[in-house]
Amino acid sequence: MTTEPPDAATPLRNSAVGRSGWLTRTAWGALALLLAAFAGFESQKYGTLTTAAALASFVLPDLARLAGIRGPGMLYQAVNRGWTPLVVLVGYTVGPIVWPPLFTAGLGWLTRIAFDRTRGLGPTSP
Repeated sequence: MTTEPPDAATPLRNSAVGRSGWLTRTAWGALALLLAAFAGFESQKYGTLTTAAALASFVLPDLARLAGIRGPGMLYQAVNRGWTPLVVLVGYTVGPIVWPPLFTAGLGWLTRIAFDRTRGLGPTSP
């Protein structure tokens, strides 16, 4: 009996794990809805400037791509990874800056990343 190692190019087939698993996509979708609702709440609470900041940061990955920023560069990765807007949100929460559009921009940005992950698009997807 011989066993061959799995091919490295073969994606994971388990439906609960991997980038395209239904459980992973459902969790990203729930996070996207929660973040969108929170961004909407903050926009309603603080006005037009916060709404504009949330919407502008929601399209930030598209604007970066239209500006010619392509992967796998460091700037492309920074725009399309969830850690960057998370650092903005945590930094705003614990820092001395009190400017609500910055917080809603982080929410909009993280919402977009969660929405992309729900669709199965990762930071290295075309």
